[in-house]
Amino acid sequence: MSDPLGLLHPIVRSALQRHGVLYEVLACDPDLADTAAFCEHYGFALEQAANTIVVASKKVDPPKYAVCVVLGTTRLDVNTKVSELLGVKRLSFADQETTMSLTGMLIGGVTPFGIDALPVYVDRAVTDQGQVVMGGGNRSSKLLIDPRELVKLPTASIVGDLARPS
Repeated sequence: MSDPLGLLHPIVRSALQRHGVLYEVLACDPDLADTAAFCEHYGFALEQAANTIVVASKKVDPPKYAVCVVLGTTRLDVNTKVSELLGVKRLSFADQETTMSLTGMLIGGVTPFGIDALPVYVDRAVTDQGQVVMGGGNRSSKLLIDPRELVKLPTASIVGDLARPS
């Protein structure tokens, strides 16, 4: 488990090592980093793709944020389940600027590894997969991991019904 070509975002590489996560690094054309395009081009099933989504509260000062990991075949239950977890009435997906500010990562490459200051909610369906592919912290790399490695993150929680089938 290393990154000999230096493809991963440095924050991500450091977090993987710090938490003892087992992983494989995959190179990715930045134009193909979004889930559907990546899976189609590189031959992965959408069921193998774990999307990392940053959510932000609305009309709460100061705002509350969370990181959610769901399968590419599902939709995050943002206004029921995640709202309940954060104790707020309304949430939305964080925009690119907010995501970058909170994580240092671009949408299409966001991963929970390296995001230590926010709660990380992982849909139980993700951990039911044998392997998942997820962002490497940038749009030019992906991680291939056993999703049970996500529990090594200190702020991670496995949550049932975090997402619903698309």
